Amino acid sequence: MLDRADSRAWDAIVNCSASSSGGELDYQLFASVLKSCAAFSSIKFGSALHGRICKLGHLSCQYVSKGLLNLYAKCGALSDSKKLFGEVGDCQHDAVFHNILLSGFAGSRKYEAETFQLFTRMHSANQPKPTSVTIATVVPVCARMGDLYAGRNVHCYAIKSGLETHTLVGNALVSMYAKLGLVSTDAYAAFDSIIDKDVVSWNAVIAGFSENKLMSDAFRLFRLMQEGEVKPNYATIANILPVCSSLYKDSGYCFGKEIHGYVLRSNEFLRDLSIYNALVSFYLRVGQIEAAELLFHRMEFRDLVSWNAIIGGYASNGKWSKALGVFDQMLDLDAVRPDSVTFVSVLPACAQLRDLRRGREIHGYVLRNPFLCEDTSVSNALMNFYAKCEDVKAAYRTFSMTDRRDLISWNSILDAFAGRSDVQFVHLIELMFIEGFVPDSITILSVIQYCENVLREDKVKETHGYSIRNHFLHSTDEPRVGNALLAAYAQCGNLDHSFKVFQTMSEKRNLVSFNSMISGYLNFGLHADAYAIFSSMPGTDLTTWNLMVRAYAENECPDQALSLFHKLLARGSKPDEVSLMSLLPVCAQIASSKLLKECHAYAIRSCFNDPRLNGALLDVYAKTGSIGYAEKLFESTQHKDLILYTSMVGGYAMHGMGNEAVRVFSHMIELGVKPDNVIFTAVLSACSHSGFIDKGLQIFDSLEKVYGMRPTVEQYCCVVDLLARGGRIHDAYTLVSGMSKGAANASIWGALLGACKTHNEVELGKTVADSLFEMEANDVGNYVVLSNIFAADERWEKVVEIRKLMKARDLKKPAGCSWIDVERRENVFVSGDMAHPQRNHIYEVLITLDSQIKEPRQVDQQFGLQLLDCHK
Repeated sequence: MLDRADSRAWDAIVNCSASSSGGELDYQLFASVLKSCAAFSSIKFGSALHGRICKLGHLSCQYVSKGLLNLYAKCGALSDSKKLFGEVGDCQHDAVFHNILLSGFAGSRKYEAETFQLFTRMHSANQPKPTSVTIATVVPVCARMGDLYAGRNVHCYAIKSGLETHTLVGNALVSMYAKLGLVSTDAYAAFDSIIDKDVVSWNAVIAGFSENKLMSDAFRLFRLMQEGEVKPNYATIANILPVCSSLYKDSGYCFGKEIHGYVLRSNEFLRDLSIYNALVSFYLRVGQIEAAELLFHRMEFRDLVSWNAIIGGYASNGKWSKALGVFDQMLDLDAVRPDSVTFVSVLPACAQLRDLRRGREIHGYVLRNPFLCEDTSVSNALMNFYAKCEDVKAAYRTFSMTDRRDLISWNSILDAFAGRSDVQFVHLIELMFIEGFVPDSITILSVIQYCENVLREDKVKETHGYSIRNHFLHSTDEPRVGNALLAAYAQCGNLDHSFKVFQTMSEKRNLVSFNSMISGYLNFGLHADAYAIFSSMPGTDLTTWNLMVRAYAENECPDQALSLFHKLLARGSKPDEVSLMSLLPVCAQIASSKLLKECHAYAIRSCFNDPRLNGALLDVYAKTGSIGYAEKLFESTQHKDLILYTSMVGGYAMHGMGNEAVRVFSHMIELGVKPDNVIFTAVLSACSHSGFIDKGLQIFDSLEKVYGMRPTVEQYCCVVDLLARGGRIHDAYTLVSGMSKGAANASIWGALLGACKTHNEVELGKTVADSLFEMEANDVGNYVVLSNIFAADERWEKVVEIRKLMKARDLKKPAGCSWIDVERRENVFVSGDMAHPQRNHIYEVLITLDSQIKEPRQVDQQFGLQLLDCHK
C-alpha cells in the first residue's frame, strides 16, 4: 500500500506518462517525478524509482542523478547520498552536485565534520569551484558548532574569491558572527560589505543586535532600513517588536503601537498570523494585558504559537489564574494540541497558585505523550513546580525519570533540596560531579543556601574557596554569589567573614550587598555598625530605609525611627507593607494610638492586603488599649489566616477577655485552620487570666494528643499560672516536678514562685526558690518575690537574710517606668523621679483620685500629704 505522499508521487508519474509522446518514461520525466518525491518526502517511492532508473541506464544523466541526490539529501538519507555521490562519475561532479550533498550534510549534526571535508576538497581541488551557495551552506554550520576559527577561514576564502559582497554570502556571514557574539564588529562589517542588501540582510543584522541585547542599535538599524528602498516583511516586524518591548517603557510602547498601525495600513500583513502573534507577545511584554486580550480575541485564526503567547504572557505578568483559564480553553479545541512550550509556561502558574491537583493532571498528560516525556525542559518545569509546592519527593521522582538531564535539571533538583536539612542534597552534588556536570553560578547559589540552612560555616567556607578558584565572584556584573556568601556568613554568626566578603566585592557591590550587610548586623543587635554601613551607602532603596527604621525600633529609639521615617516620606518614596511593619513597634513603644491610626489609614488607602500587616496592626491596637479597633479590623478582614487569629486571641488574652479568646480559637478550629504553638500559648494565657481551669487544661491536653505538638516552656508557664490562679498550687508543683530533667527552666519555676506568693505558700515557695536559685542566681526579681513571701508571713529574719544576700551579690531592682504620649509629646514616669515639669499638678490629681478610691465621700488630707511625702 502506498502512503499519502507516495500516492501523490504516483499521480505525478502517471500524469507525466500520459503526456509522454512515446509512452515510455524519459530522463526528463524521471527528473520531474524525483522532484515531486523530494517535495513530498516520499523516500520509499524514490528508492524504488532509483532501481528503475539504474535498469534503464538514466543514472548517467545529470538531471536524474541530481534529482536522486536531492531526494536523499532532503529526506535525511545521507548514507545513500554519499553512496550515490561516489557512484556517479567525476564528470557530473559540478558545483550544484556538491552543493546538494553539502546542504544534506549541513542539516545534520552527525555529518558536520564531513561538511568541512567536502568543502575543503572543493577548495583545494578548485574544480568545481565553490559558489556563493556553497559558502552560504557551510557558514551556518560554523555558527552552530561555535567554531569562530573555521568561520573566519570560510570568510577569508569568500573575500579572496570575490564572493563576500554577494547577498547570499553576506547574509550568512552576518548571522554567523551575530550568533558568535561579534555583532557590533564583524557582523556589522559583513553587512556593510553587501552591495545589494535585501530584506533578509536587514533582518539578519537587526535580529543579531536583538539577540545580543543591543536593543538601541537594533532599533536604529530598523529606522535606517525604513529610510531606504527595502521594505520590511513579516520577519522584520516579528524581529523588531521584541526590541520595542525592551526599550524604555513609554517610548517602547509608543514605537510598538506605531508598528501596529503600520501593519493595519498594509494589506500585505493583514492576514499574516506570525505578525499578530508577535503583536500579542509585544503587548504582554509591556504589560498592556487588555490590548493583548483584545487583539487575541479579534484574531480570525489562531495557531499553537498564538495560544502559547497569551498563556506565557499571562504567566509573566502574574495573571496565574487567567493563564490556566486560557490553557483550559485551548484544551477544548481539537485542532490545537499543547507542546513543550505550553507546559513550560503553564506549570509556573500552577506552582504560584499551589494547585497541586492541576499540576499532577498536567504531569499525567505528559506521561501519556512520549514526545513530551523526552523533552528535558518539560521535566525541569515539573521539578520546579513540585519544589514550589513543597512536594520534594515528587520532584525527585521526576528528576530520576529524566533521561537527558542538563545543568538546568540538576540546578532545579538542587534548589528543591537546598531549603531542607536533608543529606540527600550532598549526595546529589556528589552524583552531579560523577556524571561530569560542572556547576555554574546557579548551582553555587543553591549550595550556599543549603549551607546557610544547616548553619554549617565550614561548608560555607569550602563553597567560598571553590567560588574563588572558579571565578564565580568576579565573572559577572551581577554579584549574586558574593551577596549570597555575605548573607550566609552573617546567618552563621561570622560577621567578620561577612564583612571581609563585603570589602572584597569593592566596585561590584550593589544595593543587595549593602542591605544584606545591614540586615546581618541588625540580626545580632549591632545597630551602630548597621548605621555606619547605612551612612556610607552611595544610594539607598526602600529596603534600606525599612531596615534602618526597624533597627531604631528594635533598639528602643522611637524618636530616631520616626525621624528616619519622615525623611523617607520627604524623599518622595512611598512606604510599603514592610515600612509600616517596621514602624508599628514604635507605635507600641510610645503608646501612640494616633500614629497607629495614621499607619492603618495609609494601609487602607494603599490597598495593602498583607495578612502579616493586618496581624501586626491588630496586635498593636491591643497593646495600646484599643481592643475595639482590633475587633473591627479582625471582623472586616475577609480572608483570615492563622496570623490574624493569633493576633486576635493574643489581644483578648492581654485584656483578660477569656470568653472571647476561647470563642475565636474554637471558631478557627471549626474552620479547619491548623493551630501552631504561638496561638496555643495565647489561648492558654487567656484561660489563665480568666480562671478557665478546665478549658485551659483541655486545650493543653489537645496540644500533644490531637495535634502531635510538644508543649513549649511558655505553655507550661501558662498552665502553672492557670492552676495557681485556681488555687491548685500543689497540682502546679506536681506538674513542674514531673517534667523531664532540663525541661523545666527558670521561667517555669519563676511562674510557680509567683504563684506561691499569691497564695502565701511559704514553705513551697522556699523549696521552689531553692531550685530557682540553682538555675538563675543573679535574677533580682526572684529574690524580691521570695522576700515578699517571707514578709507576708512576717518572717522578718528571713527578709533580712534575703536582703543581705542581694547586697552581697550586688543585685538591685530596677526602677519601675511608664510613659504616655499626649498631644505628640512623650511623658516618661520613673518611680521616685521628681523631674517632670508638671509634677505638682500630677501629684495633686493622684492624691484626689486615691482619696476618692479610699473614701469616696470624704477626702483625707492627711493621707494625701503622706502620699506626697512617699513620692518625694
